[in-house]
Amino acid sequence: DLLQVLYGRNGECPVPVVAPATPSECFTMAIEAVRIATRYTVPVFFLSDGYLANGAEPWRIPSREELGEIQMPICKDPEGYAPYKRNPETLARYMALPGTPGMEHRLGGLEKEDITGNVSYDPLNHEKMVHLRAEKVERIQQDIPPVEVFGQPEGDLLVVGWGGTYGAITSAVEQLQKEGHSVSSIHLRYLNPFPKNLEEVLKSFKKVLVCELNLGQLRFVLQGKFLIPLLGYSKVQGKPFKVAEIKQKILEILNSQS
Repeated sequence: DLLQVLYGRNGECPVPVVAPATPSECFTMAIEAVRIATRYTVPVFFLSDGYLANGAEPWRIPSREELGEIQMPICKDPEGYAPYKRNPETLARYMALPGTPGMEHRLGGLEKEDITGNVSYDPLNHEKMVHLRAEKVERIQQDIPPVEVFGQPEGDLLVVGWGGTYGAITSAVEQLQKEGHSVSSIHLRYLNPFPKNLEEVLKSFKKVLVCELNLGQLRFVLQGKFLIPLLGYSKVQGKPFKVAEIKQKILEILNSQS
C-alpha cells in the first residue's frame, strides 16, 4: 500500500503520507493529517492497517484546547486576489470563501496558469507548476518533528518500523537492550516527506534493519532516497510480527557482526 499511495497516479504527483503506530495514534495522526492538508492545501494519505483497526488501548479523549487550532490559508479581501497566488512559506494557494464577490475563479483538472488560474497549455508553465507542487510537499518537512531514537543515538544496529509493527519492534528492542546488546529503533509516522534528521540517524549505525509486513516497500523507498544499504525482514502471512521473531532476527544480525 505504501508504494501505491506514493506512486499510484499519472505523472509527477507527490503527496504527503502519514501512518499511525498505535490505536490511539489513529486519532492524533488523523488530526495531524487534517492540519497538514489545511495548512498546505494538499490531499494527505493516512495509512492505517488491520492490526491497528482491530487493536485497543486505554486512551483519554483530549479536550478541544489540547488539539490546538487548525487554520486554513483563507483570503477574505478581493483586492489583489489571484487563485494561484501562493503563500511564500508553504506554497499553499489562498482559499476564497464560496460566494465572495470578486473572487470567482475556474475549477477543474486541467493545468492552470501560475497566479491567474486560467487554463494553460503552455509547456513551460506546466513544468513550473509540477515543480511548485513537488516543492510544496517537500516544505511540509519544516513542520514535521525530528524522528526520535529509542535507545542510544548510534551503535551496531538500528531497527526501523512503521504502522502496526510498533509494539513488537519496541518490545523486542527493549528486551535486547536490557540484555546488553547495542540495538536501537525508530518508528516512522511521516512517510512523505521524511523527517529532516532521518538520514543522519540512519547513517549513525553500522547496520539498519527495516521490519515490514510486506516485501520491503519502505526499505525500497529509503534505499532509493538515501543510497544506504539496508537489511530487510518481511512477513506476509496475514499475521503481525511476534516479539520473539524480531528478537531472533536481530540476534542473527548482531551475531554475524561479531
